[in-house]
Amino acid sequence: MNPPSLPAHGGQLINRIASAEQKQAFLAQADHLPRLALDERAISDLEMIAIGGFSPLTGFMSQADYLGVVAHMRLANGLAWSIPITLAIEEAQAASLAPGDLIRLDNPQGKFVGTLELTEKYTYDPRREAAQVYRTEDPAHPGVQVLYQQPPVYLAGPVWLLERSSHPLFPSYQIDPLQAREQFQARGWRTVVGFQTRNPIHRAHEYIQKCALEVVDGLFLHPLVGVTKGDDISAEVRMRCYEIMMEHYFPTERVILAINPAAMRYAGPREAIFHALVRKNYGCSHFIVGRDHAGVGDYYGTYDAQHIFDEFAPEELGIIPLKFEHAFYCKRTQGMATTKTSPSRPEERIHLSGTKVREMLRRGEVPPPEFSRPEVAAELVRALRQT
Repeated sequence: MNPPSLPAHGGQLINRIASAEQKQAFLAQADHLPRLALDERAISDLEMIAIGGFSPLTGFMSQADYLGVVAHMRLANGLAWSIPITLAIEEAQAASLAPGDLIRLDNPQGKFVGTLELTEKYTYDPRREAAQVYRTEDPAHPGVQVLYQQPPVYLAGPVWLLERSSHPLFPSYQIDPLQAREQFQARGWRTVVGFQTRNPIHRAHEYIQKCALEVVDGLFLHPLVGVTKGDDISAEVRMRCYEIMMEHYFPTERVILAINPAAMRYAGPREAIFHALVRKNYGCSHFIVGRDHAGVGDYYGTYDAQHIFDEFAPEELGIIPLKFEHAFYCKRTQGMATTKTSPSRPEERIHLSGTKVREMLRRGEVPPPEFSRPEVAAELVRALRQT
């Protein structure tokens, strides 16, 4: 007998992918609907809503939900949620729209990809949103920068995605929440730990993933392939690194590699909660939270993203955080460790920041084997030489 599937956040896995009949009805109206062109992040949000990754959301947030999330990390009904999911447009375009309108949503190439049933339009305070969600009003922060550059009016309402298209780069790794749940059940996994990353995998990642795998049935490797900062390593390179690891260093019968199509916010602690809830929707029972999760620069404390989980009762989130300290290679014990397990002094520890590794790679230097598996290091050097 297969194990029962864990409930999605809010109790129901949302599906806002149009049926064949709905799609045809929308297409028949296409030339007569007001049009709105979405950027890449909005497209990611549309897709994540439609496939249930953002359950219980059925569309872009109402003002009541938005204000509750910004101020209290709660939707208007009290359900835990930490990141606003909003759609911003210019005032002039908003003035021509009214609640009740059906709006055509186009991708950046002008293709009709979805609809929005407008229920509300409202203005917002970007500085307040920045201070609450990102914990800074500094325009140098990449998430705050996006917020300050976007238009001043939010549109709210349920959405439909016309069809679920194959990912252009990673179609074989496009496993949506429903399919992930089905695969977990088919493998008989009762407990599954999710792992989020926007960086190439290194030895510290591998160490905490395998530590987590000691206490659960399966590992869901779920690297983010949506919009990231311009200086982040590309999704193609990161996925190749994971393929290498799957081939050589992981027990493949206990690991599933899939892409997370969401965009990165760099919201640190708030985004850690958000990432956990998304993995809950994919069917995970546990979620790895490491050092400076979803952080950038020096905006957040090393373990702020772990402490924020203590602001919620366990049943509010419905997914168990596995909190790991910063891992490093210990020269004394000749293996990966953290301060919880290693007797070493600081000078006996090898750990490199992502920034330092990127600098090494751009100089053509290979990261040491204590930091990265040699096959992964070689792939990173090869890829950076081509850029």
